[in-house]
Amino acid sequence: GRFKLESNSELQVTLNPAPQGAVAEINLQATNTSGSLVLHWGALRPDRREWLLPSRRPDGTTVYKNKALRSPFVKSGDNSTLRIEIDDPAVQAIEFLVFDEARNKWFKNNGQNFLIQLQTSHNEGQDAPGASASAIVVPEDLVQIQSYLRWERNGKQSYTADQEKVEYEAARAELIEELNRGVPLEKLRARLTKTPESSGSDAPASQTTITSVPEELVQVQAYLRWEKAGKPNYSPEKQLVEFEEARKELQAELDNGASVDQLRKKIVKGNLEKKVSKQLEKKKYFSVERIQRRNRDITQLLNKHKPVVTEQQVKAAPKQPTVLDLFTKSLQEGDNCDVLSRKLFKIGDEEILAIATNALGKTRVHLATNRMEPLILHWALAKNPGEWEAPPSSIVPSGSTVLDKACETSFGESELDGLQYQVVEIELDDGRYKGMPFVLRRGETWIKNNDSDFYLDFNTKVTKKSKDTGDAGKGTAKDFLERIADLEEDAQRSFMHRFNIAADLVDQARDAGLLGIVGLFVWIRFMSTRQLIWNKNYNVKPREISQAQDRFTDDLENMYKSYPQYREILRMLLSAVGRGGEGDVGQRIRDEILVIQRNNDCKGGIMEEWHQKLHNNTSPDDVVICQAIIDYIKSDFDINVYWDTLNKNGITKERLLSYDRAIHSEPKFRSDQKEGLLRDLGNYMRSLKAVHSGADLESAIATCMGYKSEVIFSSVITLVKLDTRARI
Repeated sequence: GRFKLESNSELQVTLNPAPQGAVAEINLQATNTSGSLVLHWGALRPDRREWLLPSRRPDGTTVYKNKALRSPFVKSGDNSTLRIEIDDPAVQAIEFLVFDEARNKWFKNNGQNFLIQLQTSHNEGQDAPGASASAIVVPEDLVQIQSYLRWERNGKQSYTADQEKVEYEAARAELIEELNRGVPLEKLRARLTKTPESSGSDAPASQTTITSVPEELVQVQAYLRWEKAGKPNYSPEKQLVEFEEARKELQAELDNGASVDQLRKKIVKGNLEKKVSKQLEKKKYFSVERIQRRNRDITQLLNKHKPVVTEQQVKAAPKQPTVLDLFTKSLQEGDNCDVLSRKLFKIGDEEILAIATNALGKTRVHLATNRMEPLILHWALAKNPGEWEAPPSSIVPSGSTVLDKACETSFGESELDGLQYQVVEIELDDGRYKGMPFVLRRGETWIKNNDSDFYLDFNTKVTKKSKDTGDAGKGTAKDFLERIADLEEDAQRSFMHRFNIAADLVDQARDAGLLGIVGLFVWIRFMSTRQLIWNKNYNVKPREISQAQDRFTDDLENMYKSYPQYREILRMLLSAVGRGGEGDVGQRIRDEILVIQRNNDCKGGIMEEWHQKLHNNTSPDDVVICQAIIDYIKSDFDINVYWDTLNKNGITKERLLSYDRAIHSEPKFRSDQKEGLLRDLGNYMRSLKAVHSGADLESAIATCMGYKSEVIFSSVITLVKLDTRARI
């Protein structure tokens, strides 16, 4: 079968069905495409609803969230190909979408998943000559007509969304069953559309070629037929017939040797396309779908789930203290015990707490964790951050092993209020040391802090908490805000750290009610307005940032669906965070800048400095820098325009120099580089916004695209400006 992807691109699918016990082979070829297509797919079995992930997979296939497979097409000239082999006899079909990674664009089959049937219950395991008919993909327009006829037969009932889907697939199954019985596809089309059967319809169904006339030309031809007929008011069934007649007329001309370009020049004249577009906006005569929309009051929708802050929410029952909370409290309540520094680290679902205290003139380091498997502390002392120096033998806990530049000490089990934990205590003999680097070891497995060493800074002073007077923190989620403050130092290392920490805090914010979510929003808002440190002495890959963003935004989206009363504040929160994504969404930031440098001969100066920043510390500032360079080129290389764009968006020369990978140079290009740079940087901007921009209209629309072109572009989209700006 053939499916249209874009105006000049189609997907061709051929199936070599397998005899019983053999391997079925599915070949896919996408014409006139980029080299970044991926098949997002899974297999279907009658005994389960979810996609099955076959073990026999094409080279380069990755597993996406344990729910789907992603197999890359192989680029060959202007086309891209992929072969899938299915050796599971229980698999009856594969279902898939096509994803263009370079443009972050999905291709669907008329708004639905593509579906390729491998076998049916009527011919499974048979070697009859007609068995290959089960490989035919039924055109979606015929499935829609059959679904409509089923709806009429059933008394035009009002279906739920789930029932509509069941009915739609039942219609598809009925047509596949007819094809498997040997009914030619053209005969099936003639019966459903009530048109005369074309000559040559006795060809086997497996050899029938599905038309590839561009849909926009079919619409124009249908419009011309409608004008010639006097612009009558057609019934829905007559509209479908007219649409198919227009398609047949154009297909006949193609069969007689005309090209698509010749057809286009012949029927598209003057402002005819605009007339067709306007007519489709008024009355959608020539589409196989018909959309009915209600007139809605936008303000009522926005205020439908208005949250109410009650005293009960503010005085919510405190969260049950963890064993590490109890451990901290026991230290703080000790006689004359001052907490010098405190750091909490996440290790998966568990935590490790590092505290330095001073009691009676003696400095002690306490490390406690709620992780109960046997652990060894691999530690040292440092006079400066980054150093590892073996501790003096006089302070090494008993049972420890002193190495060349470190020491290893086993954790010991303990208990507080019936809760178990593990702890190591080390008493220091003087104040020469400024901090303690450490990692954990479980057997031969090393446990680190996001690929870095853990580090406790002895010089970070912790203010001793005053007693709660009863009014402290009234009207705020006090405990939750203190938790954010405790984690801010770690969040400053990179965006990856900040978004992973934010994802960990989503459940706590939800448990604290509206005030907790507001606290999370204010924290993220401070970050997005550059009031908090974005990066501190830590290199991180763009894909690691995008994965952390994806995890955070997924959690917010789930809360948005489950807690409608918080949707307004969640909208503002999401607008302050880039969308992110898994796979190569972030990796493209690293890869595409190298391509831009190579293709446009600009490997030095600002492009090299910016490239180093992008590789190690990409941030929302890069969207502004990219726009500033584009504006500079468009202005015929006026450097004042470059600085004007930067300054209007809050980026000064001092800020450029403050990056870990500083940008010292100004842009300077040749006139012959102008066209290529504008093209490539314009495309690169989409990759940057896909990761860093949470409120960019173009990238938001691109994410929602993938449906049938006439359905999207013949619909009127109204943007309502609401004066509901959040002020922080």
